[in-house]
Amino acid sequence: MRRWAAVLALALALALCGAAGREKDVLLVVDADVQTLTLYVDGEKKDSWPCAVGKPRTPSPLGVFTVNQKSAGWGDGFGTRWIGFYCSYGAYGIHGTNQPASIGGWASHGCIRMLNRDVEALYPQVPYGAKVLIEREAYGPMGAGLRTLKPGARGADVMQVQIRLKNLGYYGGAADGVFGEGTKAALLRFKKEKGLEGDQVDWSCYRALGIQLFE
Repeated sequence: MRRWAAVLALALALALCGAAGREKDVLLVVDADVQTLTLYVDGEKKDSWPCAVGKPRTPSPLGVFTVNQKSAGWGDGFGTRWIGFYCSYGAYGIHGTNQPASIGGWASHGCIRMLNRDVEALYPQVPYGAKVLIEREAYGPMGAGLRTLKPGARGADVMQVQIRLKNLGYYGGAADGVFGEGTKAALLRFKKEKGLEGDQVDWSCYRALGIQLFE
């Protein structure tokens, strides 16, 4: 229920903007729980397709993003079309695949995979500036669960750890979802004060940070 309220609110906001004389507003909604991608135009549902999302160790980014790249004829592992969108912690996109059996599962390194015929149908309907909403019903930005985060990790869960460290006064950098040297230094200071060892965010560290899973 909460998911669809958010989708409808975003779709309505885009539709109202479109009604003010602008081009049609396009919203792509990726439900990472059931692996579907749905196309909305001016708030109206137009079509829906199965997709594949990121593996548990390399989850798809969660949130609202903006299409800023398009390319046809990519071939190889990215299939026949690429629809890229901006994310602070990496380059991601919606694309085809040469592994059609992976569609409907958790199979990618974070991108959204579609069958080539489906992404070819979607491609001409998506303009630059279109919004991409990727979400999971359970656990919000911790949708991948409390995965162990190592230096170099990227994701919405890394961003939440950064925000918590910032709120606690340990981290002064940007909450960009990238587990870099600044995040590592802040984490080490926090863990030292809490009597914890290592440079990873594991279950004991989540507990010390006060991060837990909730719906």
